[in-house]
Amino acid sequence: MSLKTVVAAAFRHLRKERLQKVEFIYYISIDRKWMNKDQAALLLERARDEGLITQVDGAWIPAFDPAEVEIPLGFRPSADVLEKHDPVERLVGEIAQKAGADTKSIYAEMNMIISDSFHGNLMPEAAVVILARRYQVPFGKYRAELSEQLIQKAQKKTE
Repeated sequence: MSLKTVVAAAFRHLRKERLQKVEFIYYISIDRKWMNKDQAALLLERARDEGLITQVDGAWIPAFDPAEVEIPLGFRPSADVLEKHDPVERLVGEIAQKAGADTKSIYAEMNMIISDSFHGNLMPEAAVVILARRYQVPFGKYRAELSEQLIQKAQKKTE
């Protein structure tokens, strides 16, 4: 289950448009018993980093409409919701959402760019930026992470 579903569940079940940090942590850790308090705080940070929530006047507000998120009956998030996903994966997800396509087709298009246009001499981090530009998806929030990954890969190749 996605991080977005967890965030939407908190806002919808508490029937609030704004939540204080303690309300969010209380809901996740004590009310639902999905995780401990530290994990709930980490979840809040991850949601902020992913751009799912913003802080306004000390309260957290979702950057999307929680009513539009489907929350399955008996929903319980898995532990992977706390893991930080690869920026390429997240950007591919955003591109797929904007294009109205599945992520497999976006990965296929990315691989075609790498193999056909650049003869295999392009890293996925750069190819996903080309796709983001093609589909007019902003990628600025991923720029630092993508650059860091490229630098790490380049360093590994020279070792």
